[in-house]
Amino acid sequence: MTASLELMHAKLNTETAKADWTELEVFFAKGQLIRVDSQLDLIDVAAHIACDHTETVKNWMLNGQIAKLEDATAADWQTRKPAIWTVVLAPWILVQERAH
Repeated sequence: MTASLELMHAKLNTETAKADWTELEVFFAKGQLIRVDSQLDLIDVAAHIACDHTETVKNWMLNGQIAKLEDATAADWQTRKPAIWTVVLAPWILVQERAH
């Protein structure tokens, strides 16, 4: 990891929070939620985006590992109310369902 990526990782790690779906619905309606696949580290993804690591982010997007939150996922989360972890990278909020 580069020094700037490490610093961003450390900064974002302190800004991660658990949220209920009801807190996120308004941001979903505005198209501001970015879903991060549970196989990826939420903070690592956020740090790469914040540091403009375009190729890495592009690969995750092409593989479907990060994308705008889809209607079906939003409906599922509204029903199941899973634990959702968030990190804000204005104007986006990265969201990830966590089993723990």
